[in-house]
Amino acid sequence: MKSLGVSRKAFLPRLDGWTLGVALIALVMLLPVAIILTSLFTNTSDAWGHLAATVLPEYIRNSLVLMVGVGLGVLAIGVSTAWLVSTCQFWGRRWFEWLLLLPLAAPTYILAYVYTDTLEYFGPVQTALRGLFGWQRATDYWFPNIRSIEGAILLFSLTLYPYVYLLARVAFLEQSTATLEASRSLGCGPWRSFRAVALPMARPAIAAGTALALMETLNDFGTVAYFSVSTFTTGIYRTWFGMGDRPAAVQLSAVLLLFIFALVVLEQRSRRRARYYQGMARTISQSRYGLGGLRAVGAWLVCAAPVLLGLIIPTGLLLAMTVRNAEDTLDGDFVVLSLNSLVLAVLAAVLAVLLALVMAYGLRLNGTPFLKLSVQGANLGYAVPGAVIAVGTLIPLARFDNAVDAWMRQTFGFSTGLLLSGTIIALLLAYLVRFLAVSFGAIEAGLGKIKPSLDDAARSLGQSPNQTLLKIHRPLLGSSLLTATMLVFVDVMKELPATLIIRPFNFDTLAVRVYQYAADERLIEASAPALAIILVGLLPVLWLSKQIANEGKG
Repeated sequence: MKSLGVSRKAFLPRLDGWTLGVALIALVMLLPVAIILTSLFTNTSDAWGHLAATVLPEYIRNSLVLMVGVGLGVLAIGVSTAWLVSTCQFWGRRWFEWLLLLPLAAPTYILAYVYTDTLEYFGPVQTALRGLFGWQRATDYWFPNIRSIEGAILLFSLTLYPYVYLLARVAFLEQSTATLEASRSLGCGPWRSFRAVALPMARPAIAAGTALALMETLNDFGTVAYFSVSTFTTGIYRTWFGMGDRPAAVQLSAVLLLFIFALVVLEQRSRRRARYYQGMARTISQSRYGLGGLRAVGAWLVCAAPVLLGLIIPTGLLLAMTVRNAEDTLDGDFVVLSLNSLVLAVLAAVLAVLLALVMAYGLRLNGTPFLKLSVQGANLGYAVPGAVIAVGTLIPLARFDNAVDAWMRQTFGFSTGLLLSGTIIALLLAYLVRFLAVSFGAIEAGLGKIKPSLDDAARSLGQSPNQTLLKIHRPLLGSSLLTATMLVFVDVMKELPATLIIRPFNFDTLAVRVYQYAADERLIEASAPALAIILVGLLPVLWLSKQIANEGKG
């Protein structure tokens, strides 16, 4: 009994302001996900039975095909490029170290619009081929259809491989030189050392990067909708807005959420089973494999292809369209869209940083299991697709609005209408649920670098926890706070599914307008908003590229 009481005390938190704040934030952030999960045990609508019998198998099949295809694609591109720039020496290697991260700034749905316009029948590529070879009709030749599930897999791979590349490169750089040299002394060449030694030791990092890429694939709406690939996100949107059946949309969201949880469990189990220990030495750059001749050319092409196809070519095409049609693209509507996106991104970033700071500092003050569990729950939203979060956010807000409206009608005789649903507040809440983990990770890493002895010294001088945070931690967290703000800002600028579902009437953002223009085949009008999203997305990627380019130099 005594041991049980001790463990219970160790689990339960102290009831101070910081602890209550963390618990409240976790409760609010978990609410949308919890509502979706509870829908699995509620009565289903009549439409759900029809969806389960007709389109649900197609949603599952397409989602699985996308996951397998994108998984193989990001593994092939990310691991190969990470190995080449980390362990080989060839012309341009130092440039590719940071260039290979840049495609992460381009949302996949923008690449889908650009490449479709370029590669379609009346696009410049096929037009040039017909003029060159004298073809007259589409039946005279074969050309791959970019608007297909195979095209979606290719574009997802080109924009999401940096998740694998980043983590795999760090893992390769941290591997002990002694281990690799031992494999060489036993007669292993570069390829065998990579396959038998380096790759198994980097497997946990590669699995984590692949899981992130697959989560982003399941979250996508713009690409699969434009390519007419039926997935859960398109099904949720059609069921909610096309059929007007919210219970069925919630059921679809719950099934998609199970997909995400299964993916997270598989990734964690993969990392848990792969434990490799190595020495502290990491001067791998002093013993790189020198490549020359055709091998150097091949390595250069392998690294250059994803950068060209994933960012430089589509960005160049968008820039050319924007400049040629400046009067139609850079108009007053573009300014309004930019301001809407800017206001949303700034508000969401500031709120996310403040909430993340409360959670991280509260966990530092009182790291009980209860508080750690609360923080993990609050950060769960990053693994949940935006469409699911949008549905889970609208349901409780709609219930609140209806309850207030009914009470006001009964008490005062007038209607309040929708107070929160379909407002900026609802949209900001969805953004916080989705991206709070991004800001928390940056701030927690910054706090982890501050020695606890500074806290003890401040308290010995009579400073309260609040004063310690403001006077000591805040100045030391400057770069971490800036990083967290920048990351959330860019993520909000690119977010499409949640914005498309929750946004107020007559309130569009750059991402929404790009989707609308592309759906109407008006890519010229979409070029300026799409280019703006890419340029904004380059900010954190360039900063991250600068940091990683300085690692592993020897």
